Amino acid sequence: MNLIVAADKNWGIGKNNELLVSIPADMKFFRQETTGKVVVMGRKTLESFPNGLPLKNRVNIVLTRDKNYKVKDAIIVHSLDEALEELKKYDDDQIYVIGGESIYRLMLPYCTIAHVTKIDYAYEADTFFPNLDESKEWRIEADSEEQTYFDLEYQFVKYVKQS
Repeated sequence: MNLIVAADKNWGIGKNNELLVSIPADMKFFRQETTGKVVVMGRKTLESFPNGLPLKNRVNIVLTRDKNYKVKDAIIVHSLDEALEELKKYDDDQIYVIGGESIYRLMLPYCTIAHVTKIDYAYEADTFFPNLDESKEWRIEADSEEQTYFDLEYQFVKYVKQS
């Protein structure tokens, strides 16, 4: 299973249920990686999308404790066990965990690849991703050249979990 995230230098990923920054190349990478695949997210992440609608051309699986939550064109699950059971229907390499913080933390043990857009700036954030650089089980397999968007430097880093 994969995960995909953009994080600042303190591994911050969001504030007030919004991304810290919108980098067009990061958005394009996200679309290329996830289109035609399965995306797993929490309710708040879904609600942060335009009009709170599921992402087009993807299977959207939303994890929420709200038993009455319904969204057109999304599969709603209410527990980790229910999510894992639903995900058995798909190939592991077709699944992308896309947030937010609690969903990343819940699903991280089941992921083997992490696509991280590392942003060389410290934002004021209220949600964070676990620091993979401090984890013995994750190592960097590939990274891009440093890129710039206006005065912001960032790079795409692919982490792989050691088995």
